[in-house]
Amino acid sequence: MTFTTRPELSGTFGMVASTHWLASSAGMAVLERGGNAFDAAVAAGFALQVVEPHMNGPGGDLPLLLWHHGAPRVLCGQGPAPAAASVSGYRALGLDLVPGTGYLAACVPGSFDAWLTLLRDYGTWELADVLAYAVGYARDGFPMTPGIERAILALEPSWTTSAALWRPAARLRNPLLAVTYARLARSGGSTREGRIDAARDAWYRGWVAEAIVEAVRVPALDSSGEAHAGVLGGDDLAAFSASYESPVSLDFRGWTVFKTGPWGQGPVFLQQLALLDGLELGTFLGVEHLHGVLECAKLAFADREAWYGDSAPVPLTELLSRAYADARRALVGEEASGELRPGLDGRLPSISAGVVAGAGVGEPTRGDTCHLDVADRWGNLVSATPSGGWLQSSPAIDGLGFCLGTRAQMFWLEDGLPASLVGGRRPRTTLSPSLGLRDDGTVMAFGTPGGDQQDQWSLEFFLAHVVFGLDLQAAIDAPMFHSTHFPSSFYPRVAEPRRVELEARVPAATVSALRARGHDVLVGGDWVHGRLSAVARSPDGLLRGAANPRGMQGYAVGR
Repeated sequence: MTFTTRPELSGTFGMVASTHWLASSAGMAVLERGGNAFDAAVAAGFALQVVEPHMNGPGGDLPLLLWHHGAPRVLCGQGPAPAAASVSGYRALGLDLVPGTGYLAACVPGSFDAWLTLLRDYGTWELADVLAYAVGYARDGFPMTPGIERAILALEPSWTTSAALWRPAARLRNPLLAVTYARLARSGGSTREGRIDAARDAWYRGWVAEAIVEAVRVPALDSSGEAHAGVLGGDDLAAFSASYESPVSLDFRGWTVFKTGPWGQGPVFLQQLALLDGLELGTFLGVEHLHGVLECAKLAFADREAWYGDSAPVPLTELLSRAYADARRALVGEEASGELRPGLDGRLPSISAGVVAGAGVGEPTRGDTCHLDVADRWGNLVSATPSGGWLQSSPAIDGLGFCLGTRAQMFWLEDGLPASLVGGRRPRTTLSPSLGLRDDGTVMAFGTPGGDQQDQWSLEFFLAHVVFGLDLQAAIDAPMFHSTHFPSSFYPRVAEPRRVELEARVPAATVSALRARGHDVLVGGDWVHGRLSAVARSPDGLLRGAANPRGMQGYAVGR
């Protein structure tokens, strides 16, 4: 029997797994009080905004996959770039890249509308009741983890509103955010749905929107080394609403995996599966396993760089076709490739990888992400990856208790690319929740934080479970690895050709064999890569759950 850090949970009533134990507890409390998976996910999501403020916040983004009545659906809470944002406008400021911090990188904050849309359309609870957990943590306090402390200590000193809001303490509070949420919960309306829509209106067209617009007009120092005002306006906020979409999918060895469209990086998971479906992976954590996964990742992520985005057409049908995968798989050799090779004559951004637009505040500028999965006794599942609006991303908005996100840093300041900066278009986000359906009717929700690593870590988890037969917890606990071969999605967009980062628990013989094949292997600590969580439901109603032990705060609960 494989040793795991904790048991794979099982039960029939409900399961919640997330990147923070307080959020998992909030979600389970909702299930225990009769709420469904959607009520629980909203409560846990808002709790995450409070207890992991360096990982996500109210000013951030939210892609979400849901399973309801036997069918998957995508809910897109990824806000677009402001209408006034353009390549020429940012270039005129002397920029080669969108800064990684500050107001120029702010898109419309989409997570609030997505959570409330989910609650209105699929939930059963009142907004005030699901917000009560987040309000309580913000008002009464929550533990400061080492990651939060590091983010606070690295804050730009000139961001005075942030300095006033965030100070290291064993027990952190955010009374401004508690007041903001409580006020939103009292927005009015004669029905449950009407009260939810009134809060949405207050956020995007009322007093919250007014405070956001006023804040971004004041120039703030960002990672370019200069102070810039933002271009996000009231019309941008007023025009936004979260949207439902059909997922994209691919069949793999008895499973169908569902992901978001190519406005995110989700389909890169599917492209990797299509490539791997024709490879012999050998033994678990052997050199054929790791080499095959890494080389297929390079090919799939090269296509992501050339083809994914919201600003130009994406030939997704061809990219996910079996014929295309067969042709691309022939490029996988015995040696590690040092090239970035998109297919279909894809055009890569012309800016060289690793260019730094400035050496000012906020290096490195990327924050991180949260993830949560929920399953209830009625057959509903949710997989959500909220992110952005990190406390270190931009100055806190005076009086509201949160920051705007910086997702626009994922646009390129070059015309004609699918990921070019275009007003009203969504950035090509890295956020990538997952749903899987097995041919026996089992449904699984899973995902991880990790930026560009999300669709590498979650892929390896999936392979460990589906191909190599590990249970959910063992697959999460297993040694993890990833490639940094391709340009990062985050400022300053560094690429490290042939680089592989892996945990020290990967067998030494595999490490040596990878180096012999030309991989630039960086061995890290024993428990440093991957922060997966997962829940699953079998056709007989048995629920399972598991969460990541790395960082000592992810937790799964259920019964």
